Amino acid sequence: MKQNITLSIDKELLKKGKIMAAHLDTSISKMLSDILASTVQQNDQYEAAKRGALRTLEQGFHLGGRINWTRDSLYDR
Repeated sequence: MKQNITLSIDKELLKKGKIMAAHLDTSISKMLSDILASTVQQNDQYEAAKRGALRTLEQGFHLGGRINWTRDSLYDR
């Protein structure tokens, strides 16, 4: 479902945007919609990657080895 919105854009920017859209054989509306969709998709991917990284950090990493010392032996003087 699509919905119309109203934007306030500088006249010179709009003029250049219309020229750019014409060169791309599209409309300003389609250009802005594509840019917004791309930005939202990038943000969603970033958030998913961040959640995955945080989950991995919470689980921790097993780096091998064993602790075969005690606190007392480390500070034995």
